[in-house]
Amino acid sequence: MIDVIIPNYNGRALLPTCLDALRAQTRRDFVVTVVDDGSQDDSVALIAEHYPEVQVIVRAQNQGLAAVVNAGIAATTAPFVVLLNNDTEATPHWLDQLVGALERQPHYAFAASKLMLFDRRDHIHSAGDYYQINGEPGSRGVWKHDSGQYDVVSEVFGPCAGAAAYRREALALLAEDGKIFDEDLVMYCEDVDLNLRARRAGLRTIFVPTAVVYHKLSATGGGALASYYCGRNFGLVWAKNMPKRLILRHWSDFIRSQISFTMQSLRHMREPAARARLRGQLAGLRQLPRFLAKRRRIVSPMSDERLSDAIIRWSPTSGEPPK
Repeated sequence: MIDVIIPNYNGRALLPTCLDALRAQTRRDFVVTVVDDGSQDDSVALIAEHYPEVQVIVRAQNQGLAAVVNAGIAATTAPFVVLLNNDTEATPHWLDQLVGALERQPHYAFAASKLMLFDRRDHIHSAGDYYQINGEPGSRGVWKHDSGQYDVVSEVFGPCAGAAAYRREALALLAEDGKIFDEDLVMYCEDVDLNLRARRAGLRTIFVPTAVVYHKLSATGGGALASYYCGRNFGLVWAKNMPKRLILRHWSDFIRSQISFTMQSLRHMREPAARARLRGQLAGLRQLPRFLAKRRRIVSPMSDERLSDAIIRWSPTSGEPPK
């Protein structure tokens, strides 16, 4: 069995496309759970009227994506957990291909979909994610025309949680204080943090090019909100997770990256997103002690070595080409 968990906030206009695509899946051994994060539209009423097969968890207050996904995981029990954004349209064989890859290859813990742009369906959003030594996360193939360059099943650093499958037992191994995703990150980079923790634990991700999903970028979040949390969380995720030997070797790369974001924002101060990014960077500095405390809970030098090797292997800024 499979649990498909969809976080939702004011997604009334998005849900029909997402849920209709799930109804059209060729694989049928799944249950859909929508976790509503205090929506002020009629998302919940829409589901009750038109999608009675969908389970709904209603949260009274908006608390952010990480908390919503954690609530969905805690309320479900199937051995495979699939996370799906509400601003997506999955192709009919998506779930069969994605989860089937984990069933056929038990040495992988996570599976990454091939995410395509919703409005430019021949362009890639993510063919699996990577993490750079300067603290900037990235997606393979982003914005590129799909010419078949990522049509081979392969290992990647981690999946984008907008359309990803996870073994529940693997997620349980990564829990921090009983939570899978770090709720202090609120939203944006919460999946990056999970991927880093997974790599530290030796858990691997398989990219499944036949598991195709079309994604309306930042239809639920985005703009100033995305800029704020990316500005805040890039540094916090780096401080929490980056192995010591990479910090000593590449701290200047991180500082240059942060200064570059600051200077770009200052040059575009009239734009709300630029101002939000600066506020996010300041908020990140205020949260730094909390995330350094999280870092101190990591006690195994061996796990740091595993993470270092994985970052170097896949990071485009590592000086070595991704394999």
